[in-house]
Amino acid sequence: MSPVKIGVIGLGRFGRLHALTLARLAESELVALVARRQNSLDALAEELPGVPGWTDLQKAIDESGAEAWVVACTTASHVEVTRALLEAGKTVLLEKPIAEDLTEAESLAPLVQSDSSNLMIGHIVLFNSEFRQLRDEVQQRGAISYIDCVRHRPASILQDFRGENPLHAAMVHDLYAVQVLLDRAEPAHFSAQYHRTAGGDIDLAIAQLRWENGPVASFAASYLTPAGMPPRGIDRTEVFGEGWAARIDPNPRPIDVWGEQAEWPMALEIRAEPAGATGMMAEELRCFCRVVRGSESVPVGATYHDALQVQRWMDKLASSAEGA
Repeated sequence: MSPVKIGVIGLGRFGRLHALTLARLAESELVALVARRQNSLDALAEELPGVPGWTDLQKAIDESGAEAWVVACTTASHVEVTRALLEAGKTVLLEKPIAEDLTEAESLAPLVQSDSSNLMIGHIVLFNSEFRQLRDEVQQRGAISYIDCVRHRPASILQDFRGENPLHAAMVHDLYAVQVLLDRAEPAHFSAQYHRTAGGDIDLAIAQLRWENGPVASFAASYLTPAGMPPRGIDRTEVFGEGWAARIDPNPRPIDVWGEQAEWPMALEIRAEPAGATGMMAEELRCFCRVVRGSESVPVGATYHDALQVQRWMDKLASSAEGA
């Protein structure tokens, strides 16, 4: 397969990782970087010498030669940027969520192919090695009775990102994972609750989904972990079926380092070294390259329609929590 010429829009933490990973994959050729500010481009120039950058998206589309794009800019800009790319005939990998508002997310529908082959949703959890093995176990062992998902993040987020709801920013990852484990089945019952700080900020979201004559899933997502715990908190998923159970602990990765204090150097399964890239982001981007070339369909959990389904779930859960 000839390398796919790809550009990256948005050079924050995840955009930078996308760019570094793409530059180190045989399946891709990084041909463009787009940022709102020139200093963001300059900051990455030393790590990615020779990769051209733009602060004007339309010029980048016209001049870069990129046939596909990774959109990792702010959520507020997702729909506007993705619309411009789809109208230009490009294939897009869009970091979730599609938008802050469901109606805005749905506005892209006329531009998305029925099989979502021109729009893949970024969700690296689907490409995490533990989750992929868990999915294999579920397919081999039979029906699920109960799923329990825990995703706790640092309490410092309450100060660093005021107003960010853990339901939308953290629990969403587990909602996608459960959607995949249950093959897109639509729940029959939604319920959720919030815990708020003395100042009124949401620091904990609890949710439950139930399928008619089927499994139950519970979710906890919070901003509660103290400074002494891993810097990106902890994740755990447990699945129970008839006569079997499974558990994954994908964050932090199982390497601890002790010096003057405990450290967890690999919060995520992402490595982008000069000699090559490995881990879940590398596998996601390899999949995207195959989607661009038409040799693979967008996987379950990563289509535009999957993203809309999960966004509707979040809306129902948020309404339930606010009404509790």
